[in-house]
Amino acid sequence: MIESFRLERVEYVPKTLKPGVLYVAAEFDIAAHLCACGCGTKVTTPLGPTEWQVSDTAGGPTLDPSVGNWQLTCRSHYLITGGKTLWAGQWSEARIEAGRNAEQKRREVYYTARAHDRKWWVRLGRWLRELFQ
Repeated sequence: MIESFRLERVEYVPKTLKPGVLYVAAEFDIAAHLCACGCGTKVTTPLGPTEWQVSDTAGGPTLDPSVGNWQLTCRSHYLITGGKTLWAGQWSEARIEAGRNAEQKRREVYYTARAHDRKWWVRLGRWLRELFQ
């Protein structure tokens, strides 16, 4: 089991990963690490406003939200918080499905709002409000 992680910022995620290293390739909005259970499987997490977020704290990296490796044989579920691995409980198939549906709903809400913000009259209205405040 991998009990702690350190952050390594890279241009490209290496082909061979080291245990206990959370690799972040910011240009490609991706993080990768070896599964914390020790099974040796490469786990990749997309980074972005509707995906995972990485922060670098004094104790080490934090990857939020949790990592649920439901598609892997190990089915591990954990958080990487302040450089430490915190184990989370197993989820039922129903809870996994509900979590996936909630993620999809968050994405839809986010991208619908973004599409609305790109409309020229919305931007113009914001600009005018800022101008006359």
